[in-house]
Amino acid sequence: MKRLLIFAIWIIATAASTAACAGAYEDMLAAVNMKDTATVANLLQRGMDVNTSDTMGNTLLMLAARNGDLATLEILLRNSANILKHNRYKESAILLAAHQGHLQCVAALVDAGASIDFAGWTPLIYAAFEGHKDIVRYLLMRGANINAQSESGVSALMAASRNNHTEVVGILLAGDADRSLLNQHNQTALDIATAAGHSGVVRLIRESENRR
Repeated sequence: MKRLLIFAIWIIATAASTAACAGAYEDMLAAVNMKDTATVANLLQRGMDVNTSDTMGNTLLMLAARNGDLATLEILLRNSANILKHNRYKESAILLAAHQGHLQCVAALVDAGASIDFAGWTPLIYAAFEGHKDIVRYLLMRGANINAQSESGVSALMAASRNNHTEVVGILLAGDADRSLLNQHNQTALDIATAAGHSGVVRLIRESENRR
């Protein structure tokens, strides 16, 4: 009888502990998504794992970067959040920050040691794809490879040309981006812009070729 009582107490205690952990997990994700930096800091002090992730593999750092929440991002970095982790789509915190146009978060991650050049889609290509000219300028200033290409051969110049981001195209051309690069369909940035009917981009690329 005594053993059964002890076992029952153990079951109840374990269930309570599991429920508490689940509650803290949900509270942390909610706090990050609501940009509630104070709650995030409090939960970290109480022992919450700084590399906690949601069901899609987005860590707290990725969520803060995606949301442009610099205050929370800096708290997470000070608590040694892993800047190298990727979600299920192979995106890291710096990629999400670059894609969403959050320059301060990109800069904070670079200062913390995040790489700006790696295989696949780079922060520069993401920023060019979305037309975030300030991030494009910043990454080039920090030495990003202007001619890096994704697995499908997309370069920053191609990405900007495809989406008709003329200012970004101009920045990349001024930085001497390679106009002859080919994607997996054997298209150059000029081919892509021409097919999409982006006359302004076509003119910029042709003018840059004539100056060479």
